[in-house]
Amino acid sequence: MNKISFFFLLFLITSISFSQSKDVDSVSYYLKKADKIYGSKKLPLLKKAVFFADKSNLDSLIKDTNIKLGVESFYNKALENLKFSNKNITKLYIKNKDSSLLAKKLHFKALENKILLNIDSAYFYYYQSINISKKIKDSLAIGRRLLSVGFLQKDAQDYLGSEISFIEALKYLDPIKSNMYLERVYNGLGLVSEEINQPKEALKYYKKSLKYNTINKNNLGYLYIINNLGLLYQNQKDYKKSILYFKKGLFQDSIKKKYFSQYAMLLENLAFSNYKLNKKDSVLHQYSHVLNIRKKLKEFGKLSATLINISNYYKDLKQNKKAIFYSDEALKYAKQTHNNKKWLEALENLSQLTKGEKSKQYLREYITLNDSLFQKERQLKNQFAKIRYETDKKEKENTVLKTDNEKKQAEIAYEKQQKLIGWLVAASGISLFVLSIMFFVQRRRKLLFQAQLQRVQAREHERQQIAKSLHDEVAGDLRLLHQKLEKSNLLEEAQKLDTVKDNVRNLSHQLSSVSFDKVSFKDQIINLVSDYFELDFRITVTGLQEYEWQTINDAIKRLLYLSTRESIQNSKKYAEASKLTIDFTLEKKYVHLNITDNGIGFDTNISKKGIGLQNLQERVEELNGTLQIDSEVGNGTKTNIQIPLNA
Repeated sequence: MNKISFFFLLFLITSISFSQSKDVDSVSYYLKKADKIYGSKKLPLLKKAVFFADKSNLDSLIKDTNIKLGVESFYNKALENLKFSNKNITKLYIKNKDSSLLAKKLHFKALENKILLNIDSAYFYYYQSINISKKIKDSLAIGRRLLSVGFLQKDAQDYLGSEISFIEALKYLDPIKSNMYLERVYNGLGLVSEEINQPKEALKYYKKSLKYNTINKNNLGYLYIINNLGLLYQNQKDYKKSILYFKKGLFQDSIKKKYFSQYAMLLENLAFSNYKLNKKDSVLHQYSHVLNIRKKLKEFGKLSATLINISNYYKDLKQNKKAIFYSDEALKYAKQTHNNKKWLEALENLSQLTKGEKSKQYLREYITLNDSLFQKERQLKNQFAKIRYETDKKEKENTVLKTDNEKKQAEIAYEKQQKLIGWLVAASGISLFVLSIMFFVQRRRKLLFQAQLQRVQAREHERQQIAKSLHDEVAGDLRLLHQKLEKSNLLEEAQKLDTVKDNVRNLSHQLSSVSFDKVSFKDQIINLVSDYFELDFRITVTGLQEYEWQTINDAIKRLLYLSTRESIQNSKKYAEASKLTIDFTLEKKYVHLNITDNGIGFDTNISKKGIGLQNLQERVEELNGTLQIDSEVGNGTKTNIQIPLNA
């Protein structure tokens, strides 16, 4: 190589290197500039960054800048810019065959369909992206896509599916300690719990979200969580507490400057809570301020909500003309942005505020739209299930079919899916039929059990009357006869009669029942234990204080009391026990009584049940319960009683 060629090559390499360095600097400049701007004004700067990244020929830079442009385009509903960035991502994937780029391409296809409101298609592409990320074990990408799917399902009112997606996202995000996305997942779970009327669960999830937010120091995320907490209390009509949270958000540093949209959101919710507390002085001014912000930011989807709030304000003041005007405006923006919830609210308001044929027309529109949305929600949920089934099936396939074979396989898969859907529908019908039968059987069983309880109550009443008669009349007559025999010096006969009198009194006590009207079940058991407790006969009770016994049927409590009394008497009198443990357990369907002593025990194969245990056995069987006595000579006795609570 001659000197001229060498210097020319050196000059060329130096020029390329200098040019590339200059392009990289330009990318950095436009990205930094874009970071300082909010909203759609970012997009031209990001497009310039993409332009210089492409000139640099650095694949990593091209990838990063196009991803930034794509995400920001989605947030600003700039569909053409999103398609532009996805086209560049696709070119890069074809060049490098990098699976992470394929996953991102599918992710951006999902975002494109979200902008176009093709929710089922968005769901499909999300799962395509998830399956690619699973193959390359990209846990962060999987968790983020599942998070997006969860919010997609929540917006479509598929709350069960949404909850499942959020929980699945946790499986991928928690091990890698992705605090930023864990914050969003728990916030999403809070929103879903609130929708399915589980406020306690929602509060728990919001607090977890706040914990991760503290780690992340994410001011924007904090505003959303605080707002959701305020709405949680607002929905529970605790307006004073909701105001505390809205004000917490509004007092954040530089909120008007940095987070103008979130400022409007919090201010609107604060105005609504003040309105509900009849603090109406500044409410209209606040709503008007929010309205101006929404228009300035071109947040047309949120405008309909603000307009509905203003309409309701005038509606309550009986200023119908103004209320109609704002409901009309709300209807216009709701239709424009497909905000179905506010669309329905506007139609409902207008049907109430107008009269005659106009009112009927609005009402007909409301009914038609409501029915249509209900059908659409059901179809969308079924479509979600179908897409999930399809993507899971395709995930298991290890080879890519040829183009000619794809069409044929798709037709076969479609036929199978139709058959499967048919079978699923049939299975659902059968399941519903079986559940209906089970419901009626269970109801009949419950009614029979209630009737049985009433019969037991009647027999208890009869026993009580007999016991009273034996104690008050027969024992009284025997006492008088005993006194006469003593006076006649027939002492031997008097002593025998005294024994008969004691037997009659004991029999009356055995027959006597127990009432919980004046003394509660807990106190009855405590009194019983106190009567028998001694230093050489210690009794321990567990489970008595943990349950609400007033909700349990008296017949069941009476059986538990008599069982406890019989066991204590047997342990002390016959078993020579020094320790006795009584344990009450209340479950969903049963109540358990377990009594254990350290007495001498007995051989259950030889020993016969005394009259006390026989009576106890009969009482237990009357209530469809079970009595089990386990004992061994020298190893004490265990008594287990199980009683159903309702059938």
